Amino acid sequence: MIKYLEIYTEKRTHFVDITDEIKKLVEESAVLEGVCYIYVPHTTAGIFINENADPDVKWDIENTLEKLIPWENNYQHLEGNAAAHIKSVLVGTNTSIPILKGHLLLGTWQGIFFAEFDGPRTRKVIVKIMQG
Repeated sequence: MIKYLEIYTEKRTHFVDITDEIKKLVEESAVLEGVCYIYVPHTTAGIFINENADPDVKWDIENTLEKLIPWENNYQHLEGNAAAHIKSVLVGTNTSIPILKGHLLLGTWQGIFFAEFDGPRTRKVIVKIMQG
């Protein structure tokens, strides 16, 4: 089963917690044991798993990425969004999570985040849930 999520971002860098939406898709799939693959088909966005209990963690990640890869840095890419491409490469565009007894095997504090690096935009996330 393949499903699509549509994500609306509000600023250049925006981390959107999509954990509940992914959990709902897993529940609707009725897959009891398998894998949930999550893929972002964009070159200036990504997906990551990290703590979703304390919002300061998102801020720390965003702030550190901005320090490492500032928006302005004498890049050669003509569109002016090279920093977004580089951040996407570092964060990654896919992840997979095991499913057991119909639930994602996320850790206690883990959440799934869509990472926008060139917003605001409307984006897609592709979710494939497989029995197995």
